[in-house]
Amino acid sequence: MISIIIPTFNEEDSISQLITYLISHVSEEVEIIVSDSGSSDNTQAIAKKSGARVVESSEKGRGAQMNFGASVAKGEILFFLHADTYPPKSYVKDIKTALQEGYDAGCYRLSFDDNHLLLKFYSWFTRFDIDYFRFGDQGLFIKKSLFEKLDGFKSELLVMEDQDIVIRTKKLSSFKIFSKQVVTSARKYRKVGIMKLQLIFTIILIRYYIGTPQQKLIDFYKKAIM
Repeated sequence: MISIIIPTFNEEDSISQLITYLISHVSEEVEIIVSDSGSSDNTQAIAKKSGARVVESSEKGRGAQMNFGASVAKGEILFFLHADTYPPKSYVKDIKTALQEGYDAGCYRLSFDDNHLLLKFYSWFTRFDIDYFRFGDQGLFIKKSLFEKLDGFKSELLVMEDQDIVIRTKKLSSFKIFSKQVVTSARKYRKVGIMKLQLIFTIILIRYYIGTPQQKLIDFYKKAIM
């Protein structure tokens, strides 16, 4: 069975649509776990009503929330998905085919719900097997046994936790990059500005790899998007 783990914080406007979509495009049982970090809106109630199992992580942060969700998951396969990201309708078949082909982990290419040329250009790079172009909103599937061997996400990482686990995964296992794409929301790009936000992400990426402390990266991001 595949356990889909979705970390959330105040996602009442989008979580029901995603859960309904995930359930409606499978012909077999999947487990949907919403790992919430104490939302102040109706995220938890809406997720439960929509058919998900809701758990509340005692630690905030996407990595910690996904680890907690994985710890209670019943499936042998984990599929980590952001609350504003939609995988292809064939996601269960895609993952199981990859497993049959010998892959223990993998992700999709990226696309946005916006046809802006720059966003299409940014997405185009995710087709390449280069670690710098691996991000959490691409949807990560991984065998639970491998995830546990890796000790999951590094919960101390407040940013770049997704890229870190992909790098560590590829040292132990084969990694599949599907030719299909997830569709993720461009809401942050529209709010901040497409070029500005991409520049901010690029600076964070560079500063992460030269060893900038996590809190400084968070502080920079918060200040930069204001």
